[in-house]
Amino acid sequence: MFEVLPRTGLALPNRAGVLRFGMSGRAARWAVATLADVRDTWVCGTGWAFTARCEGLELLAYGDCPDRLGRTGHDRHGLAAVHLGRCGPEPAGPSAVPVVLHGVDLFGYPAAEVLEALGPGPHSGVSLPRPGPPAGYLREVRLSIP
Repeated sequence: MFEVLPRTGLALPNRAGVLRFGMSGRAARWAVATLADVRDTWVCGTGWAFTARCEGLELLAYGDCPDRLGRTGHDRHGLAAVHLGRCGPEPAGPSAVPVVLHGVDLFGYPAAEVLEALGPGPHSGVSLPRPGPPAGYLREVRLSIP
């Protein structure tokens, strides 16, 4: 089970640890590598980024983001964001691995039920992009430093 921890990061399954905002790229890679193969990738405006696939889910993590406006003191050092999404075509059912926020499995039930159970929010630093079909399942959760 993955657990979304607003303002903190993402708890990984199988006691692999927690991806905490601000942690180094090396520490984040090490934690994720206990679950899956980690592959470097590129995200515009970041110092590092990597992806990994685990049981039908794809994780993207990136960090060391300089402030785009060049303001002093607004750079984000270490892990700045994590995206966890479902692989493959539009999901038609629950994911194999629970992804939980406040006790609600985000990918385990149709989006309308999940959003109703979570309430209006806001959920600090958590973004849930809406699914395509009205009865569809959520496809992705994005976490960032609020």
